Amino acid sequence: MELHQLRILRELADLGSVNAVAKALFVSPSAVSQHLAQLQRGFPAPLTQKDGRRLVLTAEGKLLATAATTVASTLAEANAQIRTVDQDRDVPIRIAGFHSIGQTVFAPLLTVPQGQLPPLHFSDEDVSQQDFPALTSTYDLVLAHRMPHTAPWPEDRIKVIPLAFEPLDIAIHQDHPLAKFDQLSPAQVIDERWVVSRPGYSPADVLETIAALAGKAPRIEHRVNDYATAAALVEAGDCLGILPRFTVRKTIDPSVTLRPIKGLDSGRQIDLLLRAEHLHRSTVKDVIEAIREAVQRLVIG
Repeated sequence: MELHQLRILRELADLGSVNAVAKALFVSPSAVSQHLAQLQRGFPAPLTQKDGRRLVLTAEGKLLATAATTVASTLAEANAQIRTVDQDRDVPIRIAGFHSIGQTVFAPLLTVPQGQLPPLHFSDEDVSQQDFPALTSTYDLVLAHRMPHTAPWPEDRIKVIPLAFEPLDIAIHQDHPLAKFDQLSPAQVIDERWVVSRPGYSPADVLETIAALAGKAPRIEHRVNDYATAAALVEAGDCLGILPRFTVRKTIDPSVTLRPIKGLDSGRQIDLLLRAEHLHRSTVKDVIEAIREAVQRLVIG
């Protein structure tokens, strides 16, 4: 058994396909398959199996992939003890985040006094909730969101650092007749025209709940994932939307106001996802603390 073989098995657990692993590791799919075959020779029980046209891990394969996570963490801890802080300070930290958190958190991180943080490389990733954990294969830190009623993050494979709970509110033009109410019930808003995200994203999930409580299907006019665009449509007076309370403050027009949904504790949990081995790097810990502070300032407003 070799370390790179264990890494490939771990990546298959996280990324879900041989092609995705090959792309992440900059090798060919055939090379990935060959390394998996070599690893398999050391174990009597099958580590992988076919699921349609995809190769997936068996229960034994998942057990070994979890062990690979522990091995990687142990090696990272040893490396952190060998390297000096100054050596690690020059290594960039790769950070990914969903659009709205990137718009509000990335820039403040660059204002931290020089020398307190290592170089930071940002990327925005507009993915469905279930796809955030796989991003930890590419990035050191991943800012992710999750609805409370959905499946939890796979904490057997990644570390989760809770940051904040962000309510999702109804966005409405200040001149709309319903804007006079401090809260809006599902029955009050279900007959309005709507702009929401595509299915699989938070606003669409909330609107589905509103529809279930009202006992009526919503009139969805627009499917827009970008919150600034959705807010602009609400600003035009065309429809109602569902927007996060904290992360849109700087991007929406003052004519767009937010109202809580009566009888519904709607919102999303904002978390930081990372692989366990990164927690052994002091510079990563510094960046995590800076992200915590930036998110808390965002919540306080």
